[in-house]
Amino acid sequence: MNQTLPRWIDVGLLPLWNLFVALAVAGLVVLAIGQSPQQAFAMLLQGALGSARGIGYTLYYATTFIFTGLAVAVAYQAGLFNIGGEGQATFGGLGVTLLALSLGSVLPAPLLLPLLVLAAAIFGMVWALVPAYLQAWRGSHIVITTIMFNFLASSLNVYLLVNWLRPGGNMSVESALFAGSARMPSLHSLAAIGGWELPSSPANLSLLLALLVCAFVYWFLWKSGAGYALRAVGSAPRAAHFAGINPRLQVLVAMGLSGALAGLAAINEVSGVQGKLTLDFVAGAGFTGIAVSLMGRSHPIGIILASLLFGMLYQGGVEVSFEMPGFSREMVVTAQGLIVLFAGAMAGVSKPAFVWLYARTRTQDASGG
Repeated sequence: MNQTLPRWIDVGLLPLWNLFVALAVAGLVVLAIGQSPQQAFAMLLQGALGSARGIGYTLYYATTFIFTGLAVAVAYQAGLFNIGGEGQATFGGLGVTLLALSLGSVLPAPLLLPLLVLAAAIFGMVWALVPAYLQAWRGSHIVITTIMFNFLASSLNVYLLVNWLRPGGNMSVESALFAGSARMPSLHSLAAIGGWELPSSPANLSLLLALLVCAFVYWFLWKSGAGYALRAVGSAPRAAHFAGINPRLQVLVAMGLSGALAGLAAINEVSGVQGKLTLDFVAGAGFTGIAVSLMGRSHPIGIILASLLFGMLYQGGVEVSFEMPGFSREMVVTAQGLIVLFAGAMAGVSKPAFVWLYARTRTQDASGG
């Protein structure tokens, strides 16, 4: 059967159906443990979107997921599966910290913050280019090497924090606090400058950066010659090679850009929220980016919507675990995993039924006509 669907079904209706199935199965799990699915979902929505503070936290989580989701998407467009977002974001955080601690007391925020963004992108790019080189010129599998580099980045982060970046006399394994000029402004502080009052939340100016990066990725992949070459290699490497495109070079381009995008997640977490480097500031966002990219069909608009969904799940899930007796944090993680399973990994399971229904509808319309 021809697996062709109109775009409004393929990228619109089908993902919504998969999300509905995922929520229905999650509701059955909630019911099985003796809780009310309606109450849990209502409380989740209330926690994520029911207040300005909740919306701020949702946007904060979504910002990080946009960066890591775009990182996975760019590599995927080139036929690569980059699951090293954790390590690339960690290495980006190291770049932000080293620059912030070195120049935080010297440069004002308008000069330092763009440099921090550049440092996060460059450090994430460098950490991704090593697996890219091993894939392109040594035949190492990109999945294996990026997994290994996640652990290497984590170990390097621990070593630097314990032996070099931790202030003397501080028992916590974390760097010194950044100067105010190295802190990404929060949205509620910017609103206060404009005369508006917002409750405090970790949402910061990194959200605007994430949206600008989405626009850049869209332009790069679908409007530029370099993006066309990258997607050509991802679609048909041999045909692209015979057309004069160097597949090895495109592996470097795709993974370099992917690593830079993952590294930018450190801006939101390290500069925007923590104001210091900590042991595990990424907290699984690199792996969540895989699900975000799958749900968003590796398209910037889809990634924004999927990031908002996961931001709601993270923020609303915290509220549910606090407010509902017997509903543990592990149950929230289970519900998130079911959504990843049905709406992400198993996104194509329902597609044959939609193809059959669409073909049958068109046949009936043709007969009626």
